[in-house]
Amino acid sequence: MSGSIAIVCGGGPAPGINSVISSVSKVFLKDGYRVIGLHGGYKSLFSEEAVFQDIDFAFADDIRGRGGSALQMSRHKPTDDEFSTDFFVKYDVELLVTIGGDDTASTANRISKFLKSKNVSIQNIHVPKTIDNDLPLPEGQPTFGYQSAKEAGVKIVQTVYEDARTSGNWFIISAMGREAGHLAFGIGTAVHSPMIIIPEMFNNVPIT
Repeated sequence: MSGSIAIVCGGGPAPGINSVISSVSKVFLKDGYRVIGLHGGYKSLFSEEAVFQDIDFAFADDIRGRGGSALQMSRHKPTDDEFSTDFFVKYDVELLVTIGGDDTASTANRISKFLKSKNVSIQNIHVPKTIDNDLPLPEGQPTFGYQSAKEAGVKIVQTVYEDARTSGNWFIISAMGREAGHLAFGIGTAVHSPMIIIPEMFNNVPIT
């Protein structure tokens, strides 16, 4: 019997998470690993009583086509002082699979360095999930989260465009993305918007 792998979901939900959890689980279940799905993201991983469930083939099949996330998510970003080897050692974890955006990825990197400093040999695989599309991935590499948000946004803006055309009114549509304008730009170009304003246009220039 092999050791275990732990799956952690960070940030907010996005269509496709359950498919990722299901696919990853099946790959390692076939190789004899125990698959542990953590509820509550990193906050649960480093708590005294981690909340988790064992994932088997039946569960993986059941969640594959479902929306949301079968594993409860959290935006908690732990500090270095919160890190601990307890969970990894107790459950013989050999691989940590993280699903999330830039915060989740950078935290996974810090965890890997911490574990290495403690001579705990654990690998990490990060699955990029970001609506903001702000992860430094190879050019043209899509992520789930962004793609589904863009598709939904395009449908909404196309509907609003028809309202604008028939009423003669102007509409301002805001897209999420924090400091990254990828989603707004992607939606705007897809619907041929007459004007697109994104944060990158201002290059940290104060807006007055």
